[in-house]
Formats: sequence, C-alpha cells, structure tokens
Amino acid sequence: MTNAERSEKISIAALGGLRVLDFSHALAGPYCTMLLSTYGAEICKVESRQGGDMGRGWGPPFQGGESSFFLGLNRGKLGVSIDLKQPEGIELCLRLCEQADVLLENFRPGTMERLGLGYAAVSARNPRVIYCAISGYGQDGPSRDEAAMDVIVQSSSGLISVTGTADGQQVRCGYGISDITAGMFSVIGILLALRARERTGRGQFVDVSMLDGMISAMSSNFSTFLGSGELPFPMGTAFPTVVPYQVLPAADRGVAIAVGSEKLWAAFTVAIGRPDLTEHQDFASNADRIRNRVALDRALEEAFAQHTGEEWIPRLRAAGIPCSLVRRFDEVVADPQTAVRQMFPELTHPTAGPHRVTGAPVKLSATPPSIERPAPCLGEHTRTALEGWLGLSAATLEDLERRGVVYTAGRADAE
Repeated sequence: MTNAERSEKISIAALGGLRVLDFSHALAGPYCTMLLSTYGAEICKVESRQGGDMGRGWGPPFQGGESSFFLGLNRGKLGVSIDLKQPEGIELCLRLCEQADVLLENFRPGTMERLGLGYAAVSARNPRVIYCAISGYGQDGPSRDEAAMDVIVQSSSGLISVTGTADGQQVRCGYGISDITAGMFSVIGILLALRARERTGRGQFVDVSMLDGMISAMSSNFSTFLGSGELPFPMGTAFPTVVPYQVLPAADRGVAIAVGSEKLWAAFTVAIGRPDLTEHQDFASNADRIRNRVALDRALEEAFAQHTGEEWIPRLRAAGIPCSLVRRFDEVVADPQTAVRQMFPELTHPTAGPHRVTGAPVKLSATPPSIERPAPCLGEHTRTALEGWLGLSAATLEDLERRGVVYTAGRADAE
C-alpha cells in the first residue's frame, strides 16, 4: 500500500488522526489499543529493550519465534523501544506525550508516577491528553495496591463462585474475561473523555478497574442477588431464571437451547416429541419449570439422547427455537458466517510469516475498520515513530541508539 493510499484510508477511519501512546502489557491494555487501532487510531506501543511486553513470552504456541498470543493482541501497532530507566528515555516519552491524544497504561497504581510519567507530569506537558489507567482494583480504596491478573479478579469479583458444574466444582471462565472487559470499558472511557474534550478543550484521567468492570458486566447476576438476598451457585450451563436454557447432551455432542417464553416452550415440546410436557402442571409456566428443574432436566436428557446434534439442530430451528451445537474452535474458524463477517483475516509478519488474527467486532458502513498491519517486532518502528511524532533527525536517532536510550530492531521501517 502506498503512503497516499494509507493516508486516504486513515482519513475515512472512525478514529483516523487519533494518536495513542500505549505503555500497556499482557492482555487488558493491548486489547484496548488493538480495538482502537482497528478503527484507525495510530498506536505507538512503548516497550523496554529487556524483553518488552510480558505477552511476548506467553506460549507456546510460537510462530517464527513470536508468541501467537502477542501476535493476536498487538496487530496494527507501531513498536517503539525506549529505556525507561534513563532520564533521557523518560524525557523522550514526555515529548511523545505532548503529541498524543491518549496515553494508556496498565501497571500497578503508582508505577507510572515513580517513573515520572504519572498523570500530573503528563498533563502538565499536554493538558489535552486523555490518560487511561487500567488496574486490578482502581486508583483508590484498600485494595488499590493488590496485585491482580485475570484469574484473581474472576475470583475477587464473585464470578468463579457462580461458574462451574452443577455439583459445585468451580472453574475459571474459559477466556480472560476480566481483562477483556476492562479493555472494552477502557475504550468506552477513552471515547467518553474525547467527547468531553470536544466541549472543554481539556483531557482528563480515566480510571478503569478490572473489579469494577466485572461487577458492572454481572449486573443481572448482582441484581438478582440484591433483590433476593440468596447466594447464587454454579449451575453448569443452566440459567437461574429461565428453564430450559442450557446445554443438553444429544447422542453424540452437546446442543445449546434457549427457551425464553411460553410460546417457545410450547413449540419446543412439540419439536422434541413431548407435547405432553406443555400442559403438565409441574412445567406449565417458567416459574413451575424452575421449581421442578431436576425432573424436567431428566425428561429432556432422555429425549435428546435419541438423536445426534446434527439431527436436532434443523428440527429445533424449524420450530423457531434458538439453538446451537457446542462448537469447537476449528468449527468456528471454518464457519461460512465468520468468513462473511471477516472474523479471521490473515496477516503476514516478517518473522512469524502468514498467520490469522481475530477481526473487527463492530462494522461501520461509512468509516469501516481495517486490519492490515501485523504486530511489531520489538523496537521495529522506533525510528518511524520518533521521526514522525517528534521530527528527530537521523543523526539524533543514531546517537540515541548508540547510547542505548532507544532500540531499533526487526525489519526496515518502510511500509
């Protein structure tokens, strides 16, 4: 793609022209900036020379020596390596902050202040900057300084207490939900602050807590508890307030069903060959079915065991019942629907080679998302960013590299 073509694409991107200085690592922060990049923001990912983002080491799998985890979460970003242990490196970062619209970090509270890159220092240099800090428990409160990663916050937020099998075995949610939720709320917070800046001309501090995000994401669960005072517990795939709403074992594999109304209940019982259940006094209403869940589960499991999952799906869909096979990842990747929605595009990395990543979750008709740049090698775009953002000369950059203030590696910066 030529520079002219790239400039044209940026000009029509929803976040085109937005500059983000990304000090984040692992999952929550990189997911946030990955989304911002997808919609046109220019992300300058700042890493140390000593290993960089911890996510670079998370594997296997590795592709060409690159972590598949890192490749997937850091596509679309410029990789810049600056030594934050040197005062000159901090000054370079502050100069970059002067050119940024947004700064994102997800260190433990106080870390950026100790480096000299806290909100007070950055906003003094750039009052318009949106400074977003992701942490486990927020910037205040008695848990402020506690270390947190996804499984810790899944536990501290109460999620694991309601996730698991019906016999009480507690399990972690199958993906980093507290990290991803924090990343999504960070995008929301940044966009809110940018909207406010349009009116006030000033930036602000955006405080995103993984714990707060999980509590908000579980609003329906906490609302039920707050209304009843009854502690929820693991229920496998079942749902506490709607029955049947769960995975049922067919002859060969699981089938998920969601029967959310009495009209659907009547259609469902006919579809499975048990119309007698509709008028049964124990199952006549959703409240009755909740009270008699165990007996109903037994009857449904007996019915579903008579056919394979592939046989059940067309029967249920013909009756208007929301349903799905419990699919494996390979089935999701090969699905014609995900192909049409461009959810697994392919990129080519200089060392990892061709690889697939996840696509854009939101489609925009007038300002479409774009996924074209692979994740950076460590320090790959140091010169590109410092030349483009700060106008540093080649001689200055060579001097900074020689003295170890910055590091450039990987393929040439030319696009």
